Amino acid sequence: MNSEEGAKHVVPLSSLPAGSKARVVDVVGGYGFRRKLFEMGITPNTVVEVLANSRGPILIRVRGAVIAIGRGMAHKILVEPV
Repeated sequence: MNSEEGAKHVVPLSSLPAGSKARVVDVVGGYGFRRKLFEMGITPNTVVEVLANSRGPILIRVRGAVIAIGRGMAHKILVEPV
């Protein structure tokens, strides 16, 4: 098995184009930031779908709800495309 087999391709949520789906791997930030995201349903192993990613906030679908998050927040959410 080579070194890349089985390795996760983890990227910030902010880097995914509209129409992409990804599984949340980690949230980088302090307790308050992580808690805010967890309250919105953005937790590790949750699948999110990017609905819009252009200028301004990023629109995502998570657990059936559509929410807008700032680009800075999205950059701290590490995901694995699915």
